[in-house]
Amino acid sequence: MTDSKGRRSAISRRDLLKTAGAAGAAALVPGAVAGVNEEKQPTPIPVGPLTNLTANETEILSAMVDRLIPTDELGPGALDAGVLRFIDRALSEAESDAADAYRTGLAALDAYSQYTRGGPFVDLSTTDQDSVLIDVQIGAATGAGVGFAGSSGSFFNMVKSHTWQGMFGDPQYGGNTNFVGWDLINYPGLRLGVTPEDQERLEADQLEPLRRSAYDLGIFQ
Repeated sequence: MTDSKGRRSAISRRDLLKTAGAAGAAALVPGAVAGVNEEKQPTPIPVGPLTNLTANETEILSAMVDRLIPTDELGPGALDAGVLRFIDRALSEAESDAADAYRTGLAALDAYSQYTRGGPFVDLSTTDQDSVLIDVQIGAATGAGVGFAGSSGSFFNMVKSHTWQGMFGDPQYGGNTNFVGWDLINYPGLRLGVTPEDQERLEADQLEPLRRSAYDLGIFQ
């Protein structure tokens, strides 16, 4: 993103979650990467290999989604929510056509990091990782044949969309582990009916959330 004077800026995770809460769990489209930590922190790597990505690709993707929704004082992040598992499952099923785009995009992201920041994406500080991702988001990640197929922004938006879906979607699809995404935005859970009393408790922030998948209800099976 850029401000009115053309300077690049990044949205804070607090603003991201405010946007998520306002939009609801089904339609989340904040506009930029999150993350304000200055020091490089180790990125957790998922246990066991992914089906559709190599170990190196998995490591790069882990670092990317960890910057999109990092773990911080507000709560768990994308890796804690099982977003990698969600993406891997999607690439085996509904998003199988996107597998090659992931491989090409992750390789290009790493090449651009080395070309412009002097090292692999996973080895950069969080500040440099955010800077690289902003370049990728706005379509500025070009030069030296880094390898993005089309605009780098298309790759960024694809991963961001899948990260949001895995973080805040129904856990039936592999993400939102233990409903951590819903807890972050205070989503009250799926309800087939809402009484006036429920609405009053919701507005008073006293409604007990229902933490269950839609697929636990017979109507959706």
